[in-house]
Amino acid sequence: MDLEAAARRAVMALVSGRAGSVCPSEVARVVGGAEWCAAMPAVHAAVDALVAEGQVRLSWKGVDLARREGPYRIRRAG
Repeated sequence: MDLEAAARRAVMALVSGRAGSVCPSEVARVVGGAEWCAAMPAVHAAVDALVAEGQVRLSWKGVDLARREGPYRIRRAG
């Protein structure tokens, strides 16, 4: 399975189903299960691509982030 593609699908499913934001570790748990830590690089890559495409936005403690850096939350764009 392509973890990055699975992570992209999981990000979009999670942010579409909620009004608030999603933690990247939630996405990793969906695609990686018990080995979720190993899935984090694929999650980060998927998030970077989705940000570049304008599909999601990032923030931390209510402050918008231009790019993924340090801790972050993911939400729908727009």
